[in-house]
Amino acid sequence: SKDLKGAMEILIEQKRQMLSTVEKLDEHMDFASQLIFAQNRGDLTAENVNQCVLEMMIAAPDTLSVTLFFMLILIAEHPTVEEEMMREIETVMGKQELQS
Repeated sequence: SKDLKGAMEILIEQKRQMLSTVEKLDEHMDFASQLIFAQNRGDLTAENVNQCVLEMMIAAPDTLSVTLFFMLILIAEHPTVEEEMMREIETVMGKQELQS
């Protein structure tokens, strides 16, 4: 846990450095950037920012896997939807081989 927190602090500092050197901020405004600016305004502490980013990184794989699981179950239960999806994939991809 301590190693993960340390790595997160390094990543946030790299993001902070990047934000200080970019010409157009609007192209780099994501959630982590918003957290950093909130800290700069005094709305959040460095610990708040680190904890938010850490929770985003840890939570994402779990929520994604649960969402994909239920999506696959729903597709399997609705074959007409699966057929429509396959037609759309074939329309977009044509003869190209699908890749992950």
